[in-house]
Amino acid sequence: MDMPVNVPIDNPDADTEWNDILRKHGVIPEKPPSPTPIIEEALAEARWLAHENRLEGKDLDELDELEDEEDDAFLEKYKRQRMAELSTITKSSIYGQVYPLQKPDYARDVTQASKQSFVLVLLTSSQGGNVESRLLTQLWPTMAYKFGDIKFCEIRGDMCIEGYPERNCPTILIYHNEDIIRQIVTLKELNGQRTTEKDLKQLLVDSGALKSNDHRLEREGEKNSSIKSGSANFAADDDDDWD
Repeated sequence: MDMPVNVPIDNPDADTEWNDILRKHGVIPEKPPSPTPIIEEALAEARWLAHENRLEGKDLDELDELEDEEDDAFLEKYKRQRMAELSTITKSSIYGQVYPLQKPDYARDVTQASKQSFVLVLLTSSQGGNVESRLLTQLWPTMAYKFGDIKFCEIRGDMCIEGYPERNCPTILIYHNEDIIRQIVTLKELNGQRTTEKDLKQLLVDSGALKSNDHRLEREGEKNSSIKSGSANFAADDDDDWD
C-alpha cells in the first residue's frame, strides 16, 4: 500500500524552481496572475481618456484661448463640433417658458408632447404656506428659460388629480415617450427646502433629459465633476407615493 509523501513547501507563492515543479504536478495551485499589468493598463487608459477629453465642457471663448497650446486641426475640429452642438440646442429650444396646464388638455400638452421632448410637470400645492411648493414655483421659470428644449409645465395638484393629497405637494413628474420615467414626491429626494437649480439640473441629468457634459451646466461654474452622470432607466416610484 502506497504511503502519502509529505512534500516540503516553504512558501507556495515564491517563484522558485521547486515550486514550479510542484505546480506542474498539481501539488500546489498555480499562482494567480499579477494585477500589475491590469492596473498599468487601466491607468494608461485613464490618462488617454483624460487627454482626449481635455477640452470637454469648454465654451468657444475658452477654446480660442487655447490656440497657442493645441494642435490647430484638432482645435478647429473641436470648435466645429461644439458649434454643431450649440446649433442643435438652439433649434430644439422651442419652449423657454412655463406652460400652465388644464386637465382637459393634459394628454395633448404632456403625454403626446413627450414624444418630441422631455416634459416636466410640477404639481403645486393649493396652500400658500407650502414652502417647498413655493420654492419650486420660483425655480421653474428659470429652469424653463435655460433649458428651452425641455418642456416645463405646472398645474395645481388637486386640479390635475381629484383628491390629490396636499402632503404629496410639490410633485415633479418627468415624461418621455409618453411614459412617466421619474416622479419626485415632495423635495425630500432632492435637498428639501434648500433645493437649488443645481439639484434640479442633477435631476435632469439623472433622468436622461440632459447629458452630463451639456455646456449649459458649466456656464455658472458647474464643472462636470459636480454634475454626476446619470441614467434614463428609471422606473416610476411605487404607486403608494400617490396615496
